[in-house]
Amino acid sequence: MKKIFNYSLLALFLLILTAVSCTKGLEEININRVNPTSLDPALLLNNAIINTSYPTKTVVYDMGIVQQLVTPNGGVLAGANFNQDSRDVTNAPLWATYYQNVIKYTHDAIARTKDDPARSNLYNMARIWQSYAFMILTDEYGAIPYSEGGAGLTDAVLFPKYDQQEDIYPSIIQELTDASAALSESGTVEASDILYAGNIAQWKKFGYSLLLRAGMRLSKVDPAKAQTTVQAAFNGGVILQNEDNAMMRHDANYTSPIGNMLNGTEAANFYLVEAFVDTLKNNNDPRLSSIAVRYVGATSGPEQTPDIATTDPTAQIGMPMGYDNGTIGAKATADGLASFYDYSQLDRRRMAKNTAPIFFVTAAQTQLLLAEASYRGWISGDAAQYFADGIRANMDQMATYDLGSAVAEADRETYVASHPLEAGRELEQINTQYWIASFLNGPEAFANFRRSGYPALAPNPYGQPNNPDVPQGTFIRRLTYPTSELSVNGTNVNEAIDKQGPDVLSTRVWWDK
Repeated sequence: MKKIFNYSLLALFLLILTAVSCTKGLEEININRVNPTSLDPALLLNNAIINTSYPTKTVVYDMGIVQQLVTPNGGVLAGANFNQDSRDVTNAPLWATYYQNVIKYTHDAIARTKDDPARSNLYNMARIWQSYAFMILTDEYGAIPYSEGGAGLTDAVLFPKYDQQEDIYPSIIQELTDASAALSESGTVEASDILYAGNIAQWKKFGYSLLLRAGMRLSKVDPAKAQTTVQAAFNGGVILQNEDNAMMRHDANYTSPIGNMLNGTEAANFYLVEAFVDTLKNNNDPRLSSIAVRYVGATSGPEQTPDIATTDPTAQIGMPMGYDNGTIGAKATADGLASFYDYSQLDRRRMAKNTAPIFFVTAAQTQLLLAEASYRGWISGDAAQYFADGIRANMDQMATYDLGSAVAEADRETYVASHPLEAGRELEQINTQYWIASFLNGPEAFANFRRSGYPALAPNPYGQPNNPDVPQGTFIRRLTYPTSELSVNGTNVNEAIDKQGPDVLSTRVWWDK
């Protein structure tokens, strides 16, 4: 019995010894030496920039509201042309894309660099980009999660509160002012930055150009604040040349969302709006042949082939607003067309190809804002010169989309000479040109149209006068909150609605007076 006990004790000892020897070093062995444990915040900023390229929602709503692109088809494409609210299908993508793939990454990049003097430039670049994304969101929706936006990962804020736009704009202006001033050419060069390759002079111009844009937003609601903000931006130095334009360059790996849409399933569904085509056509604007194509005689999408395509500006015919796929056929016949497929389109083989860039802030836009600021007496310089230079910059910008869209210098100068800034029409002319210069930048075109009231478009009549959301003779003024927010963050969003006004398309944001 004693032997059995001794043998058992020995066996147990050997078992323990074997277990210890087998697990020795396992902790070291089980470390994955190729799995990253940290991430360069420059990559976070790059990811935010890539995902800022405007989602397809901006075609359905923003570009439709300002009457640049339109579709007669409903379903998932129903939006601006129908004066219709489609929260799940079209509103959520901008909100979700920006909060999940822009704000989240800039917030994280800011948190990782805030206390690192060696990455001060990256810290301020991320602040500028985050301010830009927040400006787009608040301009589209009004009250949004701002002070707690993007803090889900860093601070475990799962149900962020909403800030009112009148509180957001002063903060954005302060952020842009401080971050732009803090950028230093003697600091670390963030060469991996995909916007400007770490060029601090260009980042400063971008930051101050956004500050100019933010200041001009306040021109009606707070003229004094608008003036001081615009003056600070002007003194800081804004984008005046196309080589400094802020844009997302697309390629086969990072394609344009809008280009993908207009070259994919929706290739035959979107058309240039009559008001936009006529504005260019009636003024002999050479940009029309850069932008438009018409497939003469096409009766279906498959018939829209290059052999019947024309970019001749005199042949372009824009689609009128307010028609659906049940009524547009008769209208096309009345216009002398073979079908609605015969209306002019944005040329998807040039400006809308999926590798075409998307522009965020351009020399043309800033020059035109300076023209208005000069006209208002807020800055020095000649308003007429800023105006002419803004037109020139936008025409020169056409070649960046595609060499086939380039505007000849002689045509450019002929147009500029025949369209000077006229006394008594300054605001109309400047902001109509801003509308043209912001083509394909839906959020900016929509925001400036509401701010300025130009161009003087006729309201889309579809669904009126019985549309309770968009009363007869009015325009969509904002987008409504996505269903996901109403169902998940209901307490905070409802509190915001109580302060801002009904969550409908006709409610105005704070600066839209």
